[in-house]
Amino acid sequence: MVVPELRPWRAAGPRVTRIANAVRPRLARAADAVRPGLTRATDTVRPYLARTAAAVKPQVTRFTGMTRPETVKTWQYSAGAATAGLALAATVVTAAGPWDSSGQRTAERDRAVALERMGGTDHAGDSGTTAAGPRPAPSAASVLTALGGGANTVKSAPTGKALAAVLGPLLGNTALGARHTAVVVDVASGRRLYGAGAGTALIPASTTKIATAVAALSALGADHRLTTRTALEPDTKELVLVGGGDPTLTARKDADGWASLRELAHETAAALKKRGIAAVTLSYDKTLYAGSEIHPIGVNDNLAPVSALMADEARTDDSTSGPVARVSDPAADASRTFARFLADDGIRTTSPGPSKATGRAENLAQVSSPPLSALVERMLTNSDNDIAEALARQTAVADRQRADFEGGGTAIRDRLRKLGLPLAGAQFHDGSGLDRADRLTANLLTALLVKAGDPDRPELRPVLTGLPVAGFTGTLTSRYTDGAAGVVRAKTGTLTGVNTLAGTVVDQDGRLLAFAFLTADTTDPGAAQSALDRTASALAACGCG
Repeated sequence: MVVPELRPWRAAGPRVTRIANAVRPRLARAADAVRPGLTRATDTVRPYLARTAAAVKPQVTRFTGMTRPETVKTWQYSAGAATAGLALAATVVTAAGPWDSSGQRTAERDRAVALERMGGTDHAGDSGTTAAGPRPAPSAASVLTALGGGANTVKSAPTGKALAAVLGPLLGNTALGARHTAVVVDVASGRRLYGAGAGTALIPASTTKIATAVAALSALGADHRLTTRTALEPDTKELVLVGGGDPTLTARKDADGWASLRELAHETAAALKKRGIAAVTLSYDKTLYAGSEIHPIGVNDNLAPVSALMADEARTDDSTSGPVARVSDPAADASRTFARFLADDGIRTTSPGPSKATGRAENLAQVSSPPLSALVERMLTNSDNDIAEALARQTAVADRQRADFEGGGTAIRDRLRKLGLPLAGAQFHDGSGLDRADRLTANLLTALLVKAGDPDRPELRPVLTGLPVAGFTGTLTSRYTDGAAGVVRAKTGTLTGVNTLAGTVVDQDGRLLAFAFLTADTTDPGAAQSALDRTASALAACGCG
């Protein structure tokens, strides 16, 4: 297939054009696949990126003056960072699947479509514009190689001294508390570019989910699915609803691609009728998991009791993410809902009670979750604690550990050790990061992100594609709205006195950087969050090579 030549953004001038020409052969296929979405997204994020340049310009200008005569202009940052970030989206999405194959990427596409009034300037009068918005400006050329691509196709990585000059003052902000650690790593080479307290273990909060994701994908594979089934015990007509640990099982009419409890009931009813059975003793089996279902923090709206059988994360309303009251016994509640669905199909049941399916039971029907890759993306994008704890237990099952909080933490650590990751000081007591006894280092968090970008470990790629996109998706939807939208991808973490941020960013020279910032003893979570966002934005604005 012949790919039309990508037109450089005219304002960017020969510098960006030369970079684009150097890497265009590597990106032609990816560009052809995603060009329509990228064209819309480029113009969507350009205004945000321009404002970012203004926000971080003082730090960048001071650094730039030390190394080269010109200062960083807004159009340079917009052309370099915006197109680099969008090219990163193209290459990562192409590697992980189609643009709209799963939730995180669908959200990006939908946001881009919603803001489809594209670039250019409407000067009124006969300017060739319409009421729907001005004509789009020419698409900016892609300037970033795919993850793992040769480092010689873009400018050299930032230097430690240069990054220290940019990040030092920002990390010294008193809003970040009495203690903080930070690491920046070049993803292509794995080389650490900046470190402050890199090996000091602090409370990671929800950035723990990055470790949980890497461990689960390593243990189970990106294509693994969680299955909920029904089994009929011979002679007794006992029907057992067997939980497979899928917290995304849904009882909603529109399953939206997730495993459907209604569909399972319908197929089970059909199988029972085929056998001439119209009434059953209904039981449920949640024995895949062991130990206490209640997290050490106690009953909390951020997490349901951790059960191998639940529907819609045991939520008491129609929400799909965020804190909300949960039912006290998810398995019993899901079973009662299942009984109503069976009744709708003409099958009478007793009131459900706990049991365990025997090896002699006949499987009647089953439904399976989307691939683990999709569950990981949903977990990271929405900071979903229920999925995180389920994946920790699934990792324990795969690792032949006891499937409880302790076993999940042990299994996560074992899997990361097998990957050769730096575990000094790390402690895992859950999969979600809600436990304040958890400890991670900035060194480990960046190493996890670099491992996820390794071309030899494609099963780990959902860790990168699932990270919330600044200004677009998940927990970063309302952040960076006047900053590096579309260029920063990061997992957030917040507990009382704790603010963390870890993810990836494309700098002005087209380098993909992994970063981790952890703070302790913060007193104003809003101020700490803003300080971390400014620091990540400074990385995006940095031409620190």
